[in-house]
Amino acid sequence: MKTDIILAGVGGQGILSIAASLGAAALNENYYLKQAETHGMSQRGGAVVSHLRIADHPIYSDLIPLGSADLILSVEPMESLRYLPYLSPQGSLVTNTAEFVNIPNYPQLEKTFDELSKKINIIRIDADQIAKETGNPKASNMVMLGAASPFIAINEEIIVKGIKTIFKTKGDKIVEMNIEAFKAGRAFSLSKS
Repeated sequence: MKTDIILAGVGGQGILSIAASLGAAALNENYYLKQAETHGMSQRGGAVVSHLRIADHPIYSDLIPLGSADLILSVEPMESLRYLPYLSPQGSLVTNTAEFVNIPNYPQLEKTFDELSKKINIIRIDADQIAKETGNPKASNMVMLGAASPFIAINEEIIVKGIKTIFKTKGDKIVEMNIEAFKAGRAFSLSKS
């Protein structure tokens, strides 16, 4: 088993919490894990990317080569396009449709994603709206993790255990709200598959 994941987004969108939850899930199962993060201008709304490699055998590099990622999980749609060259031909793209407009000439992306969906497997989800519907508007990152979970070679219960590990210091209510957001994202993705 090996899953190579590119996590992409903008500073403050919870990329590192997604990486930490998946990392905790992998370590709870004694999988091998390599991670590389690029923060860039994250405090100012700049790009953030994390390479996350999980396997049941040793991994020798923490960076994912171009054209070989199994999954791109992007919490910001334009950022998903930036890292598209990393996606393998058999890979999947799971992207939030809620835009983080941080530049004056932010492009219209609908036609781009319509064209891409003819070539690759794409799940487009309004994670911000689903997070609001679960009662936790700050949990759009966990909605995204849930939507991506069918494409990750780790069992759902193990990922939930990773979420519990990461959020347990915030109290039971926060843990349950994040798990509910995860499950809502997963249900959305499974309904589209």
